[in-house]
Amino acid sequence: MAKIAWRGGALVAPVPPAMISCGTMEQSNIITVAWTGILGTVPPKTYISVRPLRHSYNIIRESGEFVINLTTEALIHAADYCGMYTGAKVDKFSACALTKEEVPGFSCPMIAEAPLSLACRVTEVVPMGSHDMFIADVVSVHVDETLIDANGKLRLEMAHLAAFAHGEYYGLGKKLGWFGFSAVKKKKKKSPQQEQNRHPKPHTAHKKPPKNKPKA
Repeated sequence: MAKIAWRGGALVAPVPPAMISCGTMEQSNIITVAWTGILGTVPPKTYISVRPLRHSYNIIRESGEFVINLTTEALIHAADYCGMYTGAKVDKFSACALTKEEVPGFSCPMIAEAPLSLACRVTEVVPMGSHDMFIADVVSVHVDETLIDANGKLRLEMAHLAAFAHGEYYGLGKKLGWFGFSAVKKKKKKSPQQEQNRHPKPHTAHKKPPKNKPKA
């Protein structure tokens, strides 16, 4: 397959159109961020990259905390709205009919309608050119109880999460596999001869030929 070379650009896709809540329960805001991800697991580290001109930038920088709320297909309209309008002029929770929910130990709220929310505390701010990266510890994770099965496993595939790719939103499609499925060895089908050798027929005891009866 032939490829055409373009100059460098931020075209990694898909990415999550995450809804970032910040501020306080009384004065809160939501900013939609696609530049987010995982930096490490022990301790759990994440980041969001925000333009310094955005209304949420100073709120997060001063408070040192934010919540990453995962976006579902049902929340896409709200996510797009929160990315288009400034919180300096609009109460986005009210405009999008979203519910504020308290996060223990945090001043900023999480979004009750989001299936999973990660409460984060900023540890470092790194200038990255057009954006500043807020590196943060994931202090707590809040999961919708309907996504936890009887064995305590998180079934996030039931949340109908959304993705963002090159300016457009998509619903995540069908599951194609699971982590590690490529390493599972397939069972080889045995030949009829191998099956016969595996389950041999029981040996039949040889009967002694009957003795000749004496003639009368």
